[in-house]
Amino acid sequence: RMETDCNPTELPNNTGFEEDSDYRDFEGTDVKDMRLEAEAVVNDVLFAVSNMFVSKTLRCAEDVAYINVETRERNRYCLELTEAGLRVVGYDFDQTDDRLQTPYHETVYSLLDSLSPAYREVFGNALLQRLEALKKESQS
Repeated sequence: RMETDCNPTELPNNTGFEEDSDYRDFEGTDVKDMRLEAEAVVNDVLFAVSNMFVSKTLRCAEDVAYINVETRERNRYCLELTEAGLRVVGYDFDQTDDRLQTPYHETVYSLLDSLSPAYREVFGNALLQRLEALKKESQS
């Protein structure tokens, strides 16, 4: 991603960028990228939680997406996905609380590992099964 010295929202209104279709397409691509990133996160770990999906209620922006997750313990969380990583921003689907100061996790694995012992067990078992399958493949 290209670094810029100024935020596009800080540009004066007479730049003509609004009418420039290339600029609009570029912005649209960014929005889709964060949503795609969120979808990839969900697809990676859905097997190890009760429910998980990208929020359709909370607005995804170019730099943020929201993911709802229900652990196997039936605890619900709203996660925020940004360049900084993932963190819990609410304790129910589509709920955010600006007062929450939860830490960022670099990966969804690390975040879920800290929230859900059942996730840890299911994920660990899936990993062991995969390793066993690889071991059998290499022996045949």
